[in-house]
Amino acid sequence: MDAQELRSDCPINHVVETIGDKWSLLVIRDIAIFGKTSYGEFLASDEKIATNVLSNRLAMLEANDVLNKKQNPANKTKYIYSLTPSGLELIPLLIDMLVWSHKRWPIQDEPDASLAKMALEHRQELITAIETHLQSGNTMPFVQTLIQ
Repeated sequence: MDAQELRSDCPINHVVETIGDKWSLLVIRDIAIFGKTSYGEFLASDEKIATNVLSNRLAMLEANDVLNKKQNPANKTKYIYSLTPSGLELIPLLIDMLVWSHKRWPIQDEPDASLAKMALEHRQELITAIETHLQSGNTMPFVQTLIQ
């Protein structure tokens, strides 16, 4: 799938057309925060994405250099998804969205409440920690590192 044609040259429009739908942002969240890397793990998310929508979003994010898709060495019929360097650049946006949401609808459940508190109090440190965690290849979900 080729990168999509954009409706205008507006920079905000570029972002909205690339990651502005709810499903793309949730896939990025699942990788960055919850350590999900496979199609099946994305399907198991609480939001219940439809299989055809998930397939479309994964292909679009890969075509737009947000995700990498590699064959799973343990099972050649499956793939592992990860954030590209461009995808990693979206982590501050996710954290800012978390802060904005938490101010309006305070998060009570752990580990999400700890993540929100850290985002409010130590935004840049959290961003750096998530980026470092992902770049190190750590397979534990980032949110689990908050409760250890």
